[in-house]
Amino acid sequence: MPVFVWEGKNAEGKVVRGEIEAPNLGMARFALRRQGVVPTKIYQKKKTLTTYFSFLQSVKNKEILIFIRQLAAMIGAGVPLTRALDVLQAQQKNKYFKEIIQQIKTDVETGSSLADALKKHPKVFDELFINMVAAGETGGVLELALNRVGEYKEKTEALRKKVKGAMVYPSIVLGLAVLITIGLLTFVVPKFAAMFADFGSALPAPTQFVINLSNWLKQDYGYLIGGIIIFFVLLKLIKKTEKGHYAIDKLMLKLPVMGDLLRKTAVARFCRTLSTMLQSGVPILESLTIVAKTTGNKVLERIMYQIRDQVSKGQPLAIPMEQAKIFPPLAVQMTAVGEETGELENMLSKVADFFEEEVDAAVEALTSMIEPFMMVFLGSLIGGLVMALYLPIFKLGSVVGG
Repeated sequence: MPVFVWEGKNAEGKVVRGEIEAPNLGMARFALRRQGVVPTKIYQKKKTLTTYFSFLQSVKNKEILIFIRQLAAMIGAGVPLTRALDVLQAQQKNKYFKEIIQQIKTDVETGSSLADALKKHPKVFDELFINMVAAGETGGVLELALNRVGEYKEKTEALRKKVKGAMVYPSIVLGLAVLITIGLLTFVVPKFAAMFADFGSALPAPTQFVINLSNWLKQDYGYLIGGIIIFFVLLKLIKKTEKGHYAIDKLMLKLPVMGDLLRKTAVARFCRTLSTMLQSGVPILESLTIVAKTTGNKVLERIMYQIRDQVSKGQPLAIPMEQAKIFPPLAVQMTAVGEETGELENMLSKVADFFEEEVDAAVEALTSMIEPFMMVFLGSLIGGLVMALYLPIFKLGSVVGG
């Protein structure tokens, strides 16, 4: 849909500027008048190179977190919302995010609530953030809501980095193992093969296998590259389907060690998200819907929706949590106590703290277990190749010695 750049006067006679999406110029004028703006200038925005490659533009989590924290600080200091947005827009270095903040400021100036303005940018602001802002605006505690969502994002980002960091070391070691193996098969093995050709006798089976593998890699490496590309394309296509995505996520949860880590991470995120939203005044059913969407795993998402359905029928939250079979007894018991005492938000926050510590311990255990395993794997792979190449030389030495 075309974007129109406009300038006009609002109901107070103040000059305001901004951009608006509309099918044509007439509809753009009509939409502005409905917002109480009398346009004096309006023209269609020209498409630039960045417009065609807008899918490459993004806003980092760190940039969003800084935006939330600074906005909360300025509102707490009594700075008007439009002025705060103006300051944040002026100091923003990310051009894409700068344009978004400008559009939010324009929408707020023309009468939209901050939550409605944020809702127009779902790629940057998630439902959790939007709903918490809406609850904060309704209750007159926007600063508190922003601080809570900022704290939530800090903790969830730290948790995500810990889990992601656990996979960095094995990924690097595995990548090095693949590169070294390809290097040996491509450059070293052919030289040994030329030398073995003069032996005039059959080579040991391991040596012959390595030579055959080297010949295949040199001649048909295109098939290997093509096979890898096809594998990842198929995996991506499968993940796009509901059943395929569900099957892959189910497999991930069944993996030894990693599956347990994913479950603990999901429990910590569930408790943290639900606690934060309830503290901000978001209704529990709406909170559970958003929690389901933020799990990052289709199996867990389906379980969360089942929990929400049971709660909507009047059941206490602890009962469907126990029936789901993924929540440890501690989480279920503390949730039940929280419901009985009217301190559900605080109890969920304590459960989240506990399981975030559990995730830390699980990540450390995973890292300490992976390190020796990867070293043994790398040593066996490279050592096996070297031994296979030297077997004929050992055989020749024994013949000469005899």
